[in-house]
Amino acid sequence: MLNIGNLIIESLDYIFIVDKDYNIIYNSRFDRHFSEKSGESPWADMVNRNFFEVYPDLDRENSNIVRSMETQSIVVNKKQRYWDYMGREYFTNNVTIPLRRKGELAAVVELASDAKEGGTDSTEDDRRFEEFVSHLKKEASLITFDSILTKNREMRACIEKARFLSRLPSPTLICGETGTGKELFAQAMITYSGAPRSKVVIQNCATVPENLMEAILFGTVKGAYTDAQNKEGLFAQADGGVLFLDELNSIPFQVQSKLLRVLQDGTFRPLGSSVDRQVDVKVIGAMNIDPVEAIERKILRSDFFYRFSGGLIDLPPLRQRKEDIDLYIRYYIEYYNDVYNKEIQGIDRQVRKLFQDYSWEGNVRELKNTIESMIASVSGQRVLTREQIPEYMLRRMDPDPQTAEKTARVREQMEQIREDEKIPYYMILEETEREMLHRAMTMAGGNKTRAAEILGIPRKTLDYRLEKLKP
Repeated sequence: MLNIGNLIIESLDYIFIVDKDYNIIYNSRFDRHFSEKSGESPWADMVNRNFFEVYPDLDRENSNIVRSMETQSIVVNKKQRYWDYMGREYFTNNVTIPLRRKGELAAVVELASDAKEGGTDSTEDDRRFEEFVSHLKKEASLITFDSILTKNREMRACIEKARFLSRLPSPTLICGETGTGKELFAQAMITYSGAPRSKVVIQNCATVPENLMEAILFGTVKGAYTDAQNKEGLFAQADGGVLFLDELNSIPFQVQSKLLRVLQDGTFRPLGSSVDRQVDVKVIGAMNIDPVEAIERKILRSDFFYRFSGGLIDLPPLRQRKEDIDLYIRYYIEYYNDVYNKEIQGIDRQVRKLFQDYSWEGNVRELKNTIESMIASVSGQRVLTREQIPEYMLRRMDPDPQTAEKTARVREQMEQIREDEKIPYYMILEETEREMLHRAMTMAGGNKTRAAEILGIPRKTLDYRLEKLKP
């Protein structure tokens, strides 16, 4: 919940609430102008009427209410002039905030202050409004469960489960493909847990060298190894709070057993120490590969996983929640319109069909980057078309003839093998993997980090496979 205190009272003149069906359910102008009058309010019939009926001449494309409703984001609009159905004129600075209940939009609330044209009073009013907006955005920057946009039933169930697990001491593991929102869920859980921000520690395990992981997690005492000093580890730093370990599967196999002990009884021993230390830490882990697969590949201990299994959240990929695609398209168009100072209104029918049929292997992150790329490249038009779709996506939407040819050749080889012959499994597997790596590197423009994200594997794994399968 936003804690904006007296800033509302001091900086704003009106509060206006419209439900998701654009029905006006509250307008403080009634109270402001008529609370001290005993007669009938000529505006009393505005409540429960449709927003567009009350403001018939409003430009829908530039309306805060409409933009906030469609993008489910905070929208700021200064010096807005408009009229109601009775011809009354308004000139205001507005900030509009979406209100969500259980992950779904319920209404939007518009906070407005009267604006003045020119003069020192206008400058002071603008300063106060800017101060209010700055404070509001700072408070809103904390990620909450309402920050997670979705219409999908399975995702809403994940949100409710995460909300429940947030305040339990037991560890939580968030699984899902790259770009499905694992970090967003973790941040929302941290906010909901109420843990002091000074006691929240976040670590991407894939960025820590294997030989330093134990020291990073548990700390060291002087003399533990050459140049070692007394230094607190992540668990000591997060004592009384939350430790978020992203890419949990990157923790070395032998260190997982020591981490398991902390999860079980809250004790650990700093590297080089002979004394145990007790901590109270809520651990949230995240990984982008299936835990069962990770166990089979010997990169995740089964007992380590089972300690998390009671708090498992499995996020569905975007391709399994098609109803969210249009929602994210609208949201990111609005977002990048502000970033690039564009006025894009949407996408055409062909692009919408292509986006609905596309596999989105990079999930929401890929869709976000796609919209940004399309808006950044467009000029002189208000609707995004196929011409703005990134080239790598078009190649995936329209299969490469060479790839199709190779697939057909492998299938033909398999069909020609006699029943008494051995199948050249590893040869076929390596050829297929080599092709996948090549395609990922091409799609990523040679960027290995991006290619690893597309494939859903750690960067270190990509480096190893590229070297091993080098022609």
